Amino acid sequence: MSEYRGYAGKSLRFLQESKVKVGDTIKVTEELTYSGILMPRYELSDDQHIVLKLKSGYNVGIEVGKIKKIELISRQKLTKEIPSDIKTNSSLPKVLLLSTGGTIASKVDYRTGGVTPALNASELNAAIPELAKIANIDAEVLFSEYSENLQPEHWKKIAEKLDTCSKSEYKGIVITHGTDTMQYTAAFLSFALSGFPIPIALVGSQRSSDRPSSDAALNLISAVRFVIEGNTKGVFVIMHHNESDDLVVSHLGTRVRKNHTSKRSAFKTIGDDPAFLILDKKIEKNLKKEFFQQKDYNPKLNLDTRVALVKYHPGYDPKLIDYIIESGYQAIIFEGTGLGHIGKTMYDSVKSAKKKGLFLGMTSQCIDGRVSMTVYESGRDLLEMGIVPLNNMIPETALVKAMWALGNTKSVDEMKNLMLEKIASEFSD
Repeated sequence: MSEYRGYAGKSLRFLQESKVKVGDTIKVTEELTYSGILMPRYELSDDQHIVLKLKSGYNVGIEVGKIKKIELISRQKLTKEIPSDIKTNSSLPKVLLLSTGGTIASKVDYRTGGVTPALNASELNAAIPELAKIANIDAEVLFSEYSENLQPEHWKKIAEKLDTCSKSEYKGIVITHGTDTMQYTAAFLSFALSGFPIPIALVGSQRSSDRPSSDAALNLISAVRFVIEGNTKGVFVIMHHNESDDLVVSHLGTRVRKNHTSKRSAFKTIGDDPAFLILDKKIEKNLKKEFFQQKDYNPKLNLDTRVALVKYHPGYDPKLIDYIIESGYQAIIFEGTGLGHIGKTMYDSVKSAKKKGLFLGMTSQCIDGRVSMTVYESGRDLLEMGIVPLNNMIPETALVKAMWALGNTKSVDEMKNLMLEKIASEFSD
């Protein structure tokens, strides 16, 4: 039942006896008194607590056995929202907004607790009215998935959709995306759509729109402004830069990773500064060197997922490499130690992989710096075995690029050449 969703046992009986339901505004007295909206609970919750959404936007769990008094303050009437029409402004540029899921462009239904896409133009205008002042937004939902559920086939569908817009009148394209795997999607689009004639910005939110500390609105507004005013092309990730409420930055899609589980400033450019700063309606180019080679648009949308990412560690069982070979994989990206090393216990399996014709690439598990396999004897041994150093490419980016390169070439030598070609600033010169 949605009116008691997630409640069972003791907490369900308590709510039924108290004649309050999910979505009701109630006052609860225990040692302290709380007023808020009764929220649903997730399916595996215990039956000892109820959850209130406070006016501050935060949730509080209250143990049923300690509640002295509960009062119904108000009950929401179930009415269907009818979004008001918005007028387009012919003087403003057009921006396409695509949703793949996540919470950034969604709304919370306090009656059910569900998060639903708010992505038609009218709903967006109501939720974030600033958008209508800077662009005419065309909005479309591609997927409604948590980003950990997005797979390489989703990347390809996004790329195919974007490819149809390469000759459109849009000034830029914004993709709302869950943050957990946003760097993978950004990397694939960077390679598959190299030379795309208008900017593409992926944007996410670390904190949902119902929380006072939410970064959703500012990130989305900044992303739309960036694709209109940034005077650039390429694929970028737009997120908060620090814990302040005003500075948002634009990261290159192949040089960014999520470095923190929950901070608004979770995303960092690895090995350099963010590409652009977005502050007080101003967009400032931040990288001192030219970061994109000027290329004609030549989409290559295929990919092949038969690529393994192997993080070497002491005690790694080389039989796992043998299993990868036997399973039909065509490439291995090693995340080695230091300058690009793996232990000598791996050597026989590496030789077997090379003999079977797999592409073998080396990255480093260090956060910063570049692979340099000629410094130590062990690195030189690995070079002799056919492992290809991948400069300062981020391991996740190297994985995605290898999937893309494998899908768009016909031989290991051809794949190697593509892996070493700088396509979208994935490594430094």
